[in-house]
Amino acid sequence: MELAKNVALFRRTRELENQIDEFLDKLSQSALIFREAVGNFLADGASEEFEERLKHVNDLESKADSLRRSVETQLYTQTLIPESRGDVLGLMENLDSVLNDIEGALWSFSIEAPEIPAEFHGDFASLADKSTMAVESLVLASRAFFRDIEAVGNHNHKVLFYEKEADKVGTRLKRAIFASDLPLSRKAQLRNFVEVIDNVADMSEDVADRLSIYTIKRTV
Repeated sequence: MELAKNVALFRRTRELENQIDEFLDKLSQSALIFREAVGNFLADGASEEFEERLKHVNDLESKADSLRRSVETQLYTQTLIPESRGDVLGLMENLDSVLNDIEGALWSFSIEAPEIPAEFHGDFASLADKSTMAVESLVLASRAFFRDIEAVGNHNHKVLFYEKEADKVGTRLKRAIFASDLPLSRKAQLRNFVEVIDNVADMSEDVADRLSIYTIKRTV
């Protein structure tokens, strides 16, 4: 009987891990699509292709929400990994905030459709790339938290690296925008879109910081 209980618990835990893995897949996919969507916008504005990518991210976010709620339900109703339950829930909620920032950024592009001068396209694309890489590194760090906790730091430091690189590009871009001859209203709008993209990297860093704390708690 005891063996049967252990097998059942292992099976439920494995199902939980698979759902967390799937959630992380949705976040990673959203980040990659985000980078492509920003590229689409820079090339053609709020085109049909851009809107399709936005819809794809919306769908991924909805599926990720369902997975997060399922994980939360299992953690409480099936009393799985009680010693780490709070940390897992906190991590899932924080990761969901990153996905929400990605979705929100694309909605901002879709709604406001800012006119971005060609001379700023390179830095906008670079900023989106650095933010995407920060998310990708965070996803790897989060997977390591469940599979190989000693490897969390190896990925977390990359999150911090890409966040700092995004800050550098964002600062350079904002300086260039305000040094231009554009009307102040357009400068303010473009600065806002720099920050909208940079926020994805900033939130990734915040989650990485919290993940470091969760990791320390599990290893002491």
